[in-house]
Formats: sequence, C-alpha cells, structure tokens
Amino acid sequence: MSRRLHDALTHHLNPLHLYCRLRDLGLPTSLARSLTRSYERALYRPLTGPVAG
Repeated sequence: MSRRLHDALTHHLNPLHLYCRLRDLGLPTSLARSLTRSYERALYRPLTGPVAG
C-alpha cells in the first residue's frame, strides 16, 4: 500500500473524523459519541493495534 493511500485511510477511518462527520449529518452529540466509541472499540483499535504511550 502506498504511503499516500495509507495516510488517507488513516485519516478517514480515525474515530474523531467519524465523529465530526456524524455531527455534520445532524446526529445529536450523545448519539454520535456513542456510535464513535463503539466503532473505535470494535473496529479501529483491533485494526490499528495498540497505541504506544
């Protein structure tokens, strides 16, 4: 996978990006936050691996 494609996917699959798009669609804050948390736990973390820190 090219670096450019990887960077684009990383950006668009980021939970914060998803949250902002859900809010742009008019979802209430609590619902957008809940959906984003579920997405992050179920898909994003397993795909990206552990965060160093």
